[in-house]
Amino acid sequence: MKVAITAKGNDLKSEVEPRFGRCQWFLLVDIDTNEVEVIDNTENVNRAGGAGIGATELIASKGAEALITGHCGPNAFTTLNAAGIKVFLGGQGRVEEMLEKLKKGELQAVEAPDVKGHW
Repeated sequence: MKVAITAKGNDLKSEVEPRFGRCQWFLLVDIDTNEVEVIDNTENVNRAGGAGIGATELIASKGAEALITGHCGPNAFTTLNAAGIKVFLGGQGRVEEMLEKLKKGELQAVEAPDVKGHW
């Protein structure tokens, strides 16, 4: 399974970025092979609107099947859901720590956004 994690940096030791659509980086990790792809999200960081939708399109195009982030608004959540991407919220600490929690089954996918739009 390929998991996109919002990150403040471009490696697994980076802190999880709490914002989904306007995070600087996504780390796309294949949890079966441990292969990591670094995805620059600059285009969406600078958008006037629709950053979450654009970020969803970006990670979906790379094959993401799940997302770990801090928070997610309603428009992005709807788009993620339509793309078939599972959403895990409350991400904090280092990316590698969140991946371990996911592998151990300590994270639960959510059924709804946790913040209002434009968070």
